[in-house]
Parts: sequence; C-alpha cells; structure tokens
Amino acid sequence: MKLKLLHGWDVTPQQAVALQHTLRERLVLRAPPGLKVSRVAGADISTERDNDTGYGGFVVLDASSLTPVAQQGAEVTLRFPYVPGLLSFRELPVLAEAWKRLEPVPDLLIFDGQGIAHPRRMGLACHGGLLFGVPSIGCAKSLLVGTHGPLGEERGATAEILHRGEVVGMAVRTRKGVSPVYVPPDGSSHRRGLGPSLEPSLS
Repeated sequence: MKLKLLHGWDVTPQQAVALQHTLRERLVLRAPPGLKVSRVAGADISTERDNDTGYGGFVVLDASSLTPVAQQGAEVTLRFPYVPGLLSFRELPVLAEAWKRLEPVPDLLIFDGQGIAHPRRMGLACHGGLLFGVPSIGCAKSLLVGTHGPLGEERGATAEILHRGEVVGMAVRTRKGVSPVYVPPDGSSHRRGLGPSLEPSLS
C-alpha cells in the first residue's frame, strides 16, 4: 500500500520536534462522515537492548468477528535514538516497510502508543495516521503527559486524562482489577486534507 510522503527520516531530534509542530496542524480529531469500520488493524514493534534492529508489523482483524484476515511484518535497522516524545521517528520506519506489503487496507489502525496525550499533541498514533492515511487511535500502557482522577475497579471504568487544562485522553479499565490503558478521549484519528480522521467527541 502507498504511503503519504510527509518528510524524510534522516533527521536530528531537534528537527523531529520541529516536524511535530508542523504536522500537528494537519491533524483532524473527528470521525469522517459515514465511517464504517469492517477491518481494524493493530500495529506494534519490538526492539532488543544493544540490538539496532526493529521488528514490527500489522495484524488485520474482521471488526465484527475479530477473526484475523491479514498480517504483515518487517525488520528494519533503527536509525533514530530512543527519545521520549519522539517515538514515532524510531518506530514508524519499521511499520512503513510492513505497510507497503499489507493487504487489504484496514479501515482503522490502533497503535501501541500515544495519540494527543503528548507534549506537542503529536504522538505515534497521530503521526502514523498521517503517514498511512487511515483513521488511527492510540492505546498506550503508560502515560507520557497528564494525570487522571480516581478510576473505578470495574471493567469499563474511565477517567479523563488532563494536561495543561485540556482533556487529551481517557484512562480505561479493560478488566476488573487490571491496570488501565490510555486512549484518546473517545477514539481518534488524524489528518487534514488526506482523507478520513477521528475526533474526541480521540491518540
């Protein structure tokens, strides 16, 4: 599948921060009119200490039955250092290689990372949504920015994540007694002038 040509990957951390500020202006945090999700894909990568190779890929599921319908992976030499807040510049080149061979196109992407709960409102899910041109949601296991209030122990309990006076996501308890995950305000996707996107009503 084709990629949106946003920028090159051979950048310094300072240049990456500048790109995030620029790309942030292209996000649209609302669901596209008539969006129907029949296929949803999860995206993730893994790395090893003292190993400069990243392994990543996508698994596409039928949204109604959660049956896997496609998967694709890639291994790529990592060229960007690990810098908090700049994870997308390290991980997306790996996912981009897998994306080129992925069929069919999913209607929604879920990333193991942040959406707008990010110091520049430009986390991995936002950047990935722009790059792949598909509505995207972040689902992170830890907070990068912000805090939330008390969260009930029951499955489905939620609490708003606040950062600088803005709601940037929700803490969600997926099972009773387990640690929450952190997702966009309601679900989110990201892009302006590039097709559909998701909004907090989503990161």
